[in-house]
Formats: sequence, C-alpha cells, structure tokens
Amino acid sequence: MAAKKGKKALGDKAKGGGAGRTPGLGRVNGHHQENGMENMTLFEVVKMGKSATQSVVDDWIEAYKHDRDIALLDLINFFIQCSGCKGAVSPEMFRHMQNSEIIRKMTEEFDEDSGDYPLTMSGPQWKKFRISFCDFIAVLVRQCQYSIIYDEYMMDTVISLLTGLSDSQVRAFRHTSTLAAMKLMTALVNVALNLSINMDNTQRQYEAERNKVVAKRANDRLELLLQKRKELQENQDEIENMMNAIFKGVFVHRYRDAIAEIRAVCIEEIGVWMKLYSDAFLNDSYLKYVGWTMHDKQGEVRLKCLTALQGLFYSRELGARLELFTSRFKDRIVSMTLDKEYDVAVQAVKLLTLVLQSSDEVLTAEDCESIYHLVYSAHRPIAVSAGEFLFKKLFSHRDPEEEGLPRRGRQSLNGSLIKTTVFFFLESELHEHGAYLVDSLWDCASELLKDWETMISLLLDEPMSGEEALTDRQETALVEIMLCAIRQACECHPPVGRGTGKRVLSAKEKKTQLDDRTRITEMFAVALPLLLAKYCVDIDKVTNLLQIPKYFDLDIYTTGRLEKHLDALLRQIWEVQDKHTDTEVLEACSTTYHALCNEEFTIFNRVDIARSQLLDELVDKFNRLLEDFLQEGEEPDEDDAYQVLSTLKKISAFHNAHDLSKWDLFTSNYRLLNTGLQNGDMPEQVTAEYSLTLSVIPFFHQIILLKMFINAEVLCLFQAFTILCDLLMIFSHQIMSSGREQLEPLVYTPDSSLQADLLNFILDQVFIDQDDDNNSTGQNEEASKIEALHKRRNLLAAYCKLIIYNVVEMNTAADIFKQYMRYYNDYGDIIKDTLSKTRQIDKVQCAKTLVLSLQALFNEMLSELGFNVDRSTSAFCGIKELARRFSLTFGLDQLKTREAIAMLHKDGIEFAFKEPSPQGQGSPPLNLAFLDILSEFSSKLIRQDRRSVHMYLERFMTVQMALQREDCWLPLISYRNSLQAGGDDDTMSVVSGISSRGSTRSKKSKPATSSKRKLPEGDSSDAVWMNREQNVQTPVMMHSPHLTSTVLRDPKKMRPEDTQSPNKRLCVLLSRRGSGLMEDDEEPIVEDVMMSSEDRLEDINEGMDFDTIDIDLPASKNRRERTELKPDYFDPSSIMDDSVRIFHFL
Repeated sequence: MAAKKGKKALGDKAKGGGAGRTPGLGRVNGHHQENGMENMTLFEVVKMGKSATQSVVDDWIEAYKHDRDIALLDLINFFIQCSGCKGAVSPEMFRHMQNSEIIRKMTEEFDEDSGDYPLTMSGPQWKKFRISFCDFIAVLVRQCQYSIIYDEYMMDTVISLLTGLSDSQVRAFRHTSTLAAMKLMTALVNVALNLSINMDNTQRQYEAERNKVVAKRANDRLELLLQKRKELQENQDEIENMMNAIFKGVFVHRYRDAIAEIRAVCIEEIGVWMKLYSDAFLNDSYLKYVGWTMHDKQGEVRLKCLTALQGLFYSRELGARLELFTSRFKDRIVSMTLDKEYDVAVQAVKLLTLVLQSSDEVLTAEDCESIYHLVYSAHRPIAVSAGEFLFKKLFSHRDPEEEGLPRRGRQSLNGSLIKTTVFFFLESELHEHGAYLVDSLWDCASELLKDWETMISLLLDEPMSGEEALTDRQETALVEIMLCAIRQACECHPPVGRGTGKRVLSAKEKKTQLDDRTRITEMFAVALPLLLAKYCVDIDKVTNLLQIPKYFDLDIYTTGRLEKHLDALLRQIWEVQDKHTDTEVLEACSTTYHALCNEEFTIFNRVDIARSQLLDELVDKFNRLLEDFLQEGEEPDEDDAYQVLSTLKKISAFHNAHDLSKWDLFTSNYRLLNTGLQNGDMPEQVTAEYSLTLSVIPFFHQIILLKMFINAEVLCLFQAFTILCDLLMIFSHQIMSSGREQLEPLVYTPDSSLQADLLNFILDQVFIDQDDDNNSTGQNEEASKIEALHKRRNLLAAYCKLIIYNVVEMNTAADIFKQYMRYYNDYGDIIKDTLSKTRQIDKVQCAKTLVLSLQALFNEMLSELGFNVDRSTSAFCGIKELARRFSLTFGLDQLKTREAIAMLHKDGIEFAFKEPSPQGQGSPPLNLAFLDILSEFSSKLIRQDRRSVHMYLERFMTVQMALQREDCWLPLISYRNSLQAGGDDDTMSVVSGISSRGSTRSKKSKPATSSKRKLPEGDSSDAVWMNREQNVQTPVMMHSPHLTSTVLRDPKKMRPEDTQSPNKRLCVLLSRRGSGLMEDDEEPIVEDVMMSSEDRLEDINEGMDFDTIDIDLPASKNRRERTELKPDYFDPSSIMDDSVRIFHFL
C-alpha cells in the first residue's frame, strides 16, 4: 500500500526544526515549554515519560492539522529513532525519496557498534519506554479514529513505512517496526470493533423506525440512519483494508522471524485480536498460526501461544468455538505439560484446566492421567497447577443426591472426597510422597485437607449400614495424608525439594497458622490416644501417628484442662514401645517424648516423670538380662540374644533425643562388647546394635572400641567405620577454628597405625567388584546391588573427608586416586572431587600424591608381569591413560601449577632411575618405562621448566644412555623428546593473569616491561630464574630454539646460567612456593577429567529440538536412583545428617 504524499513545501513550516528535530515545535511542544522541552523530539518526549501520552498525542494531532507533512515527518523520525538509529529523515528525503530508499539510507547510517537498541536495553527507564511506546501508538489511533485515519494519507504512509522496516535485515528496525505494526493493528481492531457495534446499533434503530406505522414513521430519520450506516460501512471497509495490509505485509512474514522476540510479539498480539474481535479473527484462518507456533524451538514463543489460548478459553462462549482447533492441537498441548521450560509446562497445565472447564469430553482418560502424575513433580508451580487440574476433574462435580449431605463427619460430602483422595494416592503408587500430593492440592483444596474431624471419623467410627469400610491399606494411606496435612498447616512451607527456603509469612497467614495449630491440638489431644489404641500393633500407622504431637500447642493441655488425655497419650506411648522392636517405631516414641518434654510448659514434670520411669525400667531390664546372658556357661541361645537385642534397641532409640548419661551405661555396654570381641561368640545383631549406643561412652573409649570393631568381622563394620570417621572429623584440628583455641585438649590426631587400618578397610571393603559382593543375591538382586553400592560410596566419602581436611596424611590418597579409571562409574565423582579439593589445599603435595599413585600401579604391574615391561599391554596402557586424565586436571594456566608439575617430574625421574636393572650393567633401569607415563605431563611444563627438567634428567643419565637406540630405551627417548618439543605451545600461559577464561579474540600485545615483577634481592639463583622468565614474550607464534643434551655440548660455549647445577636450579624452582608465581586459592581451570555417558547425552541434546522433560519426582525411599548417591560429600555439615549418628553429649 504505497503512501500518498501531498507535496507541500516544508521549508517555511519547519523553522528551527532541522533534521531530527520536531517540525512545528512551537505547536507540538508548546504544552511543554514550561518544563524546558520545547526543543525535544517526539522520541525524547516519549522516552522521558514525564508528560501524559494523551497530551503528547493531542499536540501532534494539532500539528498534523496545521501541516500534515511536517507532523508526519516527525512521526516517521520517531519510529526511526525508536529503533536506535542516529540518523533522521530530512524534508528533502521525505519529499523526493521512496520508502525503500529512505530505509536504505537509514540502514547505512545505523550505528552497529552495539547490538542494543531501546527495546532490548536493560534498566527501568527503557522498560518504561517500551510501555510508553506502545501506549503512544494506541492513543494515537484512538484519538484519530474519527477523522484522520480515514484521510488516506497518514495511515497509508505509516503502514507503508512500518512494512518496509519490518522487512529490513537490521534487527533493530525489524523488531521495533514489527512491535509498532502489531500495536497499530491492535488499535485498529478496537476501532473496527467500535464500528461494528455502532453499525449494529444503527441497524437496530433503522429497523425499529421502519417497522413503525406510516403515520408515525420519520422518513428524515430513516435517511439519516441509512446515511450513517453507509458511512460506518465505508469506514469499516477502510479499516479492514488497513488491517489486511498490516497482517499480510507484516504478521505473515514476521511470525516466523529468526528472532524469538519478534515471533513472540506477533503471537501475543494475534491472541489479543481474537479475544477482542472474535467475530472477525476467531476462525481457523488465524488460529492456525497459533497452532503452528506451539512447535517453536524457543520457550518464550511457546509460552505466548499458551497465554493467548488461555485468554480465549476463559470465556465459555469463545471456548465452544474452539472445538476444531482443540481436537487438532490437543495432543500437542498435552505434550507441552512436559516442556523443558518450566514456565511453559505450567501454562500448558493451566490451559488444559480451562479446556476441562469448557468441556469434559475433550480430554481422554489417558490425557488426564498424564497430568495427574505431575502433582508429584519437584517443581512446585507445575505441581500446584496439576493439583488444580486434579481438583477440578475429581472433586468439583457433585451428584444431585450429594447436595443434602452434612458438611462434616463420615457421611459428609468431604468424607467421600477424602476417600477419593486416598484412592488416587494409592493408585499413583508413590505412597512415600504423600507430602507432595498434599502440597499440590493445598492451594485449591485446603479446606478439604483441613477437615481432620472427618478423617478421624473415617478412622475411628464404624461404617454405616451399606457403607463400604476402608481397607487396612486405605487406612494407612489416610493416616499418612492426615499427617502431611497437619505438617503443611503448622509449618506453612512446601516439603523438602520443592522450596528454596522458608518464606516470611504475612500477618494473615500467621493468624491462620496459629488457629490451625490450636484446632489440631484440641482435636488430636482427645483423638490421638484412641487412634494409638486402635492401631497399636500396626507399624506404619503408629509411626505416623506418633509424629503428630510435635505440632501441638502444649499450652492447650493446661488451658483446656486436657491433662487426662495427656496421661492417656503417655500410657499409649508406653504400650507402643513395649510391643514393638522396630527401629522406626521406637525412634518415633523417643521423638514424641522429646517434643512433650519441653521445660517451657507446665506439663514438663508430668512427662519427665513418665519418661524417667520408662528409661529406669528399660535399663534395669537390660542389666538383668545382661547378667544372665554373660553368666551362662554354654553359648547364648536365640531367645536370650533376642531379649538383649530388643532392650538394647529401645535404649539406643532413646539416646538420639535424650541425655542418658545419668544411667551410667558405659560399664554394662563395655562388658557386652568386650566379651563378644574376645570370645568371638557374640551374636552379630547384638554387636551391631551396640554401635548405636556409643553416645554414652567417652570419646577416647569410642576410638579404642571402634578400632577393635574395624579389625573384627562383624555385621556393624560399615556403621562403626562411618562413626569413627565422623568422630575423627569432629575432634580434629578443625574444632579449634573460629577462636575456639580452648578446645585444644580435645583434639585427637590418629596415629599411623590407625591411619593404616582405615586405609586398608577402604581398600578391602570399597574397591570390590559387584559380583564379589555377597549382599547382591536374592530376589531383588539389582536393588541389593544399588543398596550395597550406596553403602560403599558412603564409606569412601567418609574417608575422603579425612583426607581433604588434613585429618590423615594426603599421601594416603594415592591408593584412592589409582582406582579412578577402574571404578569410575561407581566412585568417579567422589575421587574427582577429592582430587580437586586436595589441589586447592596444596598443589605440590597433590601432585606428589598423583605420581605416587601412578608409581603404585606401575609396581603392581611389574609384580604381575615381570621385569620385561611390554608397553602395549592393557595394564601399561591403562596407567598411561590414567596419567593423561590426571594431566587434564591441571588446567590450561601453567603458571598456577608450575611448581606442582615440576615436583611431579622430579619425583617421576627419581623413581625411574631408582632401581638398577636386574639384568646387570648396560641394561635400562628397572622402572625406566615409567618415563613413558611421565611424558603425559610434559605438555604442562612451560619452556623454562622443560629445560630445567631436561637438565635434571641428564643428571641421572650417562653418556652411554644418551647414545642408546634400542627398543628398551624408547621410554627415555620419548620422554626427552617430549621435554624438547612443543616449545611454542606454552606461550598462552606465560602471563599468570591470562587464563583460558578470557576471550579468544586476539588483542594487541603489551610491552614486556609492563608485566615485569620486581625481583627479590639477595638471591642470585632466583633472580636468574625470574629474569629468564620475564624476558619471555607472549606472541601467538614464537620460535623456540632446539634443545640438545648438555652432555654433548662444549662447556666453553655454554651460557653462564647453564653452568649452574641442574639439581640446584630445579630445587630453586621447587623452593619458590608462595613467591607469587601461583595462587594457591584458585581452582584449576579444567576440572573435568572424564565426561560420563549421561553428560555426553546432555551435550548432544542441547543441539536438538527436544522440548519435553521427564517428570522430576522427588527421591524415593524404595527406588534409590543414582542421583541419590551424589550428595555434597565434603560439606562438614553433612556429617550432621540423620544418616550418621551424632551423639547427644557432643
């Protein structure tokens, strides 16, 4: 649609305007002269946002009425400047050039140094500008809708300009013009809608007037109505022509633009058009664009599609007209509930909830089930959306006969809904995740979940005649849901894995929380003893029921005069512990006593007396049984062992939450353990349970006894080892940190024998093959293997903590590091983290430990294969590959690891020449092949150090060795070549400040003097070393002189610095720790030494068009996946986890 330009003279009308200035400023900005904005362009006025958009538009309309060419030129420059272009359209350009030529000229003047333009710039000012920009276009059309937009000049020119700009290759032009065109289209849709309404009103008035009798009919009014209808129809046709021009000229091309932001703008606006003017736009001709774009690669665009459809489905009338679209694209919408972008998945579930409200028949049972499972998602917004869908589907429909049911109780409507919740929970087969189901339904069904009165009635009351009673499995599920609902009401935060932390509650939420807690206490103080009495022998139900008292407001026992119910509760707890030996039940009893024994409340004395009586009885029984158990001459039978075991388990369950020191259990426990270890006839269950009671024994006695455990083959080895490692951590030198020097007497340092026992235990119990594990048999073989691996990983992590916190010597890690390749799938992550942490502590010692691990493997290979090393064997290749992996961990910045690499080569060279050849003089040293392994680290040496290491190597060589060329001497030859070659490869890291994190774009090199360091005085050797270091330049290409053996060179031609002792020079290098060459507190740049198959798959998937994800379920107790096996093993606080017993007295 070409612009029709009236060729008016512009010079007289643009006084003081100039290019880029608003012509007719006295009129356009006269309203703003008092603010000093009389010389500002329209873009600057809109950007400042100080004036109301209405007044800015009114001023422009006045200018347009005075001289439309000048005002229109101002509007054109407004769009150009909003794109970030510094150029401006001059009057001459506007008069003589076509739009395509103007756009080409503006493109040439566009500043492309920065990719930012107003619509993409960050900051509150530019966010406000985008809003002001869109408002300006909307208000401009609204104010011009009665006259100016029909003059066939202004709109034609603007639409033609925006269409041309939207086809530009410059992103800023294309994005800005597309947004402007879409907002212009939206404004025209509003105009068209008003015209349609006016036409309908005029038609009704005309019909009403014409239907009158002839005597009362006003012919003049009929003619006026006909004329008005004709004018409205003409305006409607013209508006439709404008909209067609924008739609076909801009939308059809830009909805599939290469830029996601532009595609998103188009889809967002077409959704507005269909909602505003459904008669014209809500049809398949326009809906197809939304359906196609739901397959877009960018989540932002897919999100706009869903929000656009939500606006349509909110209206039942519009939703009914979307049946064809829904039937065609329903499967795509359902699949988007598993979108890889969480925001998209949330909106997809919300859209399907609206679809469900509009029609129950659209979604099949399979579609609904795929959404039901999302209530267990670890991402809370998705779970909450799925919970709302579930509530609408299962709980919102009421049969006519249910309308008259009572509100509360077993026969109430909530009773049937609670049963439905239980049935769904059981059918989902994720019974340990009741807290996640409750949290998902909490926002939409909290009233139902807080109906604890009905839940209690379903559990305690007998079913009515004709009513089907709950099964035992259903009752267990109901108890769990009831407990989860109580926890959610009292804690007011999502379960673990669904929230980043506790949020601050509002005053209203705090009041609701207190009211719920009061209601829970009043209700369950009476009902809980009855529930415990009914389900006393059921382990699962009792375990959950005993957790309820910790949410009580204990003051209510006194204020509500409920002491008799407290006594009933204490009696039931005593009955439960007396009948059960299950650990979970006993720990629940212990936790309940701990919750009730709060000195702040008046019930403390009553509960404390009951607890003391219970413990007195248990301790007396244990001592009595122990005497009989140890005095018998014959071997203890199973009944005696069971009695001792059950009593010991009850005592150990109480020690976690209560102080048992006043019962003096040390003597009896020590007798039991010592007798068992000496005679070897102690039942393993009794000895294993003893490890749980160590909190009552002084610390150093624990160390002694646990050492005995490690050397004894009993069932509790793993648990004893973990506890011992944690105790060594707690009472290590770390205990004196943060100004706690007074605790120095408590520091315990393990001696060499204990360190050796710990290491031997790890080597014997952890680094074993799966087939060697005796626990991996039975029906659930795979689950048993995973469980056994989980235990072994915990053992290794516990020991590695001791290494990285300097509790044991770092060189003990050599036996761990050497297992990296063989056991990578099982322990690779733990070993790699240990290697990273040790390097942060001491780079040199870590390097020495690495070469020590390689030496150990090399010695093992020699013992197996003999003295003649075949470098093609799998054993040798495996050691060489391990060395390559170790080399990668040192990163790219060679100066940071300079000393460590040098020390590694020094130790490796000494090891290679340490043992003479068993075949006599003239044969290579026994360990010479180790140099081939050591060559994997040569690339990490900078040029200066290669020379020094080479000289150090020649110190061990003879002239005859240098001349040897037989195959048995190839390791020496290859190692020397690795030290002499690659001199140009290390220039990238000569300057310490430049690392691989920097830009790969080449920059101008700075003079060498700018990076020189001041040399320390008084150390000529260091000065020589540092001078040679600083004289090295860092261009990309630099010639490296060929290095030859100093043995073959003429001493007279050697440089002065070459005459220095090789050993001394290397020692100078190795002694410069802390001189500034390395920064010990920095991590190596390259940490990944091996990518797992899972990581490789993730990297492949990043380049593919997948847009779905799996449901992210929380960790299951019964399905221990590999993700469970990767905690942060080296967080000191992790030893305080429930899985590791930390004792009360500590």
